[in-house]
Amino acid sequence: MNQARKSRSLLWSLSWVGLLAAPGWASVYPLPSDGSPVVGSDESVQAVYEDTLPDIAHRYSLGYYEIIRANPGVDVWLPGAGTRLVLPGRRILPAGPRAGLVVNLPEHRLYYYPKPRKGEQPVVITYPVSIGKMDWRTPLGDTRVIAKIRHPAWYPPESIRKEHAENGDPLPKVVGPGPDNPLGDFALRLAAGNGEYMLHGTNNPTAVGMAVTHGCIRMYPEDVAALFALVPVGTPVRLVNEPVKVAWIEGQLLLEAHPPVDAEGQSIEPDVQLLSQKLDQALGSNIAAIHWDLARATLAAASGIPTLVGLAADPEAVPAPAPQAASVSQTTH
Repeated sequence: MNQARKSRSLLWSLSWVGLLAAPGWASVYPLPSDGSPVVGSDESVQAVYEDTLPDIAHRYSLGYYEIIRANPGVDVWLPGAGTRLVLPGRRILPAGPRAGLVVNLPEHRLYYYPKPRKGEQPVVITYPVSIGKMDWRTPLGDTRVIAKIRHPAWYPPESIRKEHAENGDPLPKVVGPGPDNPLGDFALRLAAGNGEYMLHGTNNPTAVGMAVTHGCIRMYPEDVAALFALVPVGTPVRLVNEPVKVAWIEGQLLLEAHPPVDAEGQSIEPDVQLLSQKLDQALGSNIAAIHWDLARATLAAASGIPTLVGLAADPEAVPAPAPQAASVSQTTH
């Protein structure tokens, strides 16, 4: 396992064939040829004495709350030597076109669908992210990458400087590149209506996977470095609010639930009514046996792990996964 951990940093110099041979916890997954929205698999690791859950999350490109919710009852800062921990890696892809960048805010996760070269198998690459905290919401909708910046300087807006000043932590007008720069070493600038915001690194990796930013999207330093090398200017970006995802797999109904976020990007209590609407949408005219107690428990736990909650009465009657669009408009809305 130690060698596998070290090899992760080398993945980006390999071909897609090499990427697809990576262990199940890697960030790169082949897209199912049948159009299925389910990728990856859950793995596990045994903690050693000096491990914390944030350490392990960072090591395996998982978010702070993502690993905590997957391991309920485990001490965050002292899981204990020998404790077997779940590394959540099985995911239901967000609905919609599989192209460009997609950020699902409740999931605190980014998906990148690179355009495959001729003869290559399409893949999705996924990373944990931080999103906007209360009063600094990350905007929803369609946008695009308008610039890529190495070693960006940070020009804190007056509103942020005022907030810091009120907290006794005044900020300069410009924070240059270096270890004190909260943008890290790489940034992708995104259009946002009449303004703009950024997808960037961080000098505080522990907070990746939380709602702590001022509206920007924050990533682990090594993750944003890898993404920076892959994503061209003009790449479409779609930000969605999809707390509940469902999928039919061979007559089985899977439910993946994340804590919903409100208009300010803050996690809120799950809504059982939302679950009912999603299940109704997934079922359509199909007759299924739903384990409602398990479904409600899955929604309430909001662990992010796809869970079997129902079976089709006639698996052959369940429609095949709908084909996804190969591309989306790069026009900013």
